[in-house]
Amino acid sequence: MKSVIVTGASRGIGAAIAKTLAKVGYAVVINYNKSAESAVSLCREIRESGGIALNIQGDVSLTSDVQRIFSVSYEQLGTPYALINNAGIALRGAPIQDITDSEIESVFAANLTGAIKCSREAVKYMIPRHCGKIVNISSVWGQIGGSCEVVYSASKAGIIGLTKALSNEVAPSGINVNCIAPGVITTDMISCYSKDDLNVLCDETPLGRLGTPEDIANAVEFLISDKAAFITGQILGINGGMAV
Repeated sequence: MKSVIVTGASRGIGAAIAKTLAKVGYAVVINYNKSAESAVSLCREIRESGGIALNIQGDVSLTSDVQRIFSVSYEQLGTPYALINNAGIALRGAPIQDITDSEIESVFAANLTGAIKCSREAVKYMIPRHCGKIVNISSVWGQIGGSCEVVYSASKAGIIGLTKALSNEVAPSGINVNCIAPGVITTDMISCYSKDDLNVLCDETPLGRLGTPEDIANAVEFLISDKAAFITGQILGINGGMAV
């Protein structure tokens, strides 16, 4: 059975990815940092449905934690077939002059540095096997930029750069690297928006609705499947037409 490591998988998009992949037969590693209760509950749900799931705590911005995540996963589920770099955080919406140094550092550590460190560790396992899939979760703001979301947008733009560069580097080793750039998705990350704000965002989305975590999970399933074997280095915008 192929194993997949999903970072930041205890809730939201990550949880949907883990559940979707488990349903189609992957063994999923549910990585979490602080949301232990949610991760344990998700793991139990997957197992009760007949799937294989493993919880591993770890801060993806810390090299030692990343190495432990992969080591434990390898010991229990074998060489990881795929890595989904989903872990990330968002700031309160604020103009750049109001953002503190600690906020800048925390966002880049979680959103970009973590993805780089996890990718670095993943390829150590994948290159000898001459196969593997990496899917990075960026954002529409990484593509077009969001006002009062400068730091978040910059970190997610970095994910796009990571995808393009790494895909070129590891393609000769049989590894596919792609990126998904979600639009506005109904998760806890948008709980700070008022109902009026969400209505505006919905109106600005040509398809007339906000996205769901399952919209992203279904795309991940495709990108790590054999059907996407000739796709690498690509940025797939799943945003209802918000950015085209």
